[in-house]
Amino acid sequence: MTEARSETTAVWTILVVRTGGFAGLRREWRVSSTDEPSVDWPALIDACPWTTRYPPSRSNDRFVWRIEAVAPPRTKKATLPESSLTGSWAVLVDQVKTVTAR
Repeated sequence: MTEARSETTAVWTILVVRTGGFAGLRREWRVSSTDEPSVDWPALIDACPWTTRYPPSRSNDRFVWRIEAVAPPRTKKATLPESSLTGSWAVLVDQVKTVTAR
């Protein structure tokens, strides 16, 4: 089995944690790729720039996002400030939040 094929068939668990903000609240969303099989989770995960390092927020009242995608033995992790939750990150987070809201 090729690496690309195993990525496609792997069962992913995606965890999104938002912390901070004015009240320092924590919110968490977790989804498995089996929860919504019609979503192309590997493509959403691969589109994100996991190796990018983001500077911390300059404001204490902003959110910080921790995102993890796990398909053992692989784990991808990123921590980014609210201002960097754009593009592929925003798409992935929005999809996780949408699926968990159902």
